[in-house]
Amino acid sequence: MRSRNPWSRRQFLVSAGVAGAAVLTGCGRSAPAAAPPTVPDDLVAAAQPFKGTSLTVLSQRTYAKTANQALETALSAFADRTGTTIKNSFLEGDAGNAVAKTDAAVKAGNGPDLAFFSASRFVAQFRDLGDLTDVSDVVAQLEQQHGKPADVARSTAMIDGAWWGIPYYSIGQGSLVRKDWLAEKGIPLDQLRTLADARDIALEISDPGKNRYGWGITINRSGDGNAMIERVMNGYGSSIVADDGRQVIFNSPETVDAISFLADLYANPRYAAMRPPGIESWTDSGNNEAWLAGVIGLTQNQFSVYADSKVTGNPVYPNTATLVGLAGPATDRPIETGDCHALVVFNGARNPGLAKVVAQYLVAGPPLLSMARVSDGLVMPVYQNVWDSDPFYRDGDPAFRTIRELMTQPLPIETRTGLRFPQAPSAGRQAVLQSYLLTDMMAEILQKRVPVQQAVADTHRRIADLFRQLGVPQ
Repeated sequence: MRSRNPWSRRQFLVSAGVAGAAVLTGCGRSAPAAAPPTVPDDLVAAAQPFKGTSLTVLSQRTYAKTANQALETALSAFADRTGTTIKNSFLEGDAGNAVAKTDAAVKAGNGPDLAFFSASRFVAQFRDLGDLTDVSDVVAQLEQQHGKPADVARSTAMIDGAWWGIPYYSIGQGSLVRKDWLAEKGIPLDQLRTLADARDIALEISDPGKNRYGWGITINRSGDGNAMIERVMNGYGSSIVADDGRQVIFNSPETVDAISFLADLYANPRYAAMRPPGIESWTDSGNNEAWLAGVIGLTQNQFSVYADSKVTGNPVYPNTATLVGLAGPATDRPIETGDCHALVVFNGARNPGLAKVVAQYLVAGPPLLSMARVSDGLVMPVYQNVWDSDPFYRDGDPAFRTIRELMTQPLPIETRTGLRFPQAPSAGRQAVLQSYLLTDMMAEILQKRVPVQQAVADTHRRIADLFRQLGVPQ
């Protein structure tokens, strides 16, 4: 008799420390366990040839512990219904070594069968390393069932006309604002439109005597730090690379202007009152902690921290407004395209057929809805028709309208310098962010007093060297 699979005994195989490690502050809340989602009969039938086999899954840990638990519950339900064994492990996307470790495992023949990662941060790198299987057939089936995926998914997971990642779910991100602090100063929310508006309003609503600091975004080594620097650069009409994703164009007058804006904001005594103590050393959890503590008035983040304030009854929640983002001097629209997580099948996968069936199971219906509900919107649809498949996605929270606006907007967004975002997937750009060259540049400017123009030129050389190491001539 075949032994029961480990999922049915709830003995999840996870990476070291995941069971007891805390996720980002404010996102490790406890919640009632999600009910096991149903497994559609057609997918049970599709999995029939794989009955008795096993599948290994690698998951990028989300910032909502409840969503991670819901994923495990969904995989358990699939395993129980189909007579398969699924072993899942979690990986930290911000650890800096995710690509190197996974690539080494794949090339050693020990890689997972199925994984999911942030598409904009990882898919191009894995594809350029030769680690991924073309999954265009799966995406074509899903488009027939659920409509087209968001434009940002196409721009990050489709390369050279083929899909290398299966769009999984949307990641809403944007600006969070303390609307009560604005109201106290008589500032209408619609006055907050640009990066310069945000800086000036953040200063106006600050009051260190009341432990209120208007600005809540770091430029330290972190995913949030990378995102902040890139947002400002893009808003000024500059970028790490040209739209083809291959030619480094970092050292430009627009980049110098953008970095000068940031350097002034973080160093000028004029803005000292709006900078919370220690902001220069925050990691990705810093703004979460400060926001939930009611200390900061404006931040840019995934909406996980907003969802957490709702679930825990934090008084910050009813006083929060959500915005898609902030425009720069070279744009009329905020260059905020959102992101999606994509499921990938690795070369050398022992069970690629089952991996593709599990991928189809996860992207819609009860599995996705269960993750969306327990994370209060951190996980949202990526396919057009799924947005209207349940009232929760439409009416679950006012912030969902912001997320849907973000994820269904027409792309690309063009700047007055001619750049179009999102740009082509670029393994080089992703490697630059993984190496934290942008945040290290800001540290040189702020701590070592390196002139902005010199720091930009030096960083351009480092970026170009990294591209060359990846086999992209400059």
